Amino acid sequence: MLKEYRIRAKLFQEELEKITNVDRKTIFRVENDYNVPLLDTFAKLVIALKMSNDEIAQEVKKITKNNTKS
Repeated sequence: MLKEYRIRAKLFQEELEKITNVDRKTIFRVENDYNVPLLDTFAKLVIALKMSNDEIAQEVKKITKNNTKS
């Protein structure tokens, strides 16, 4: 869902990279569910994308659910 939030914010991956100082490759991998972001990375993305508390909770639930499958 990260990609949806990024698009809603009208940002390209490169712009999000500059704002957050998170590598574009990492952003790509998180957007495509190849990686789960570390907490500090997640926080940077949440702040940059101005996600609501409900959106943050939804993403945390998704991450938690994916981690319990492993």
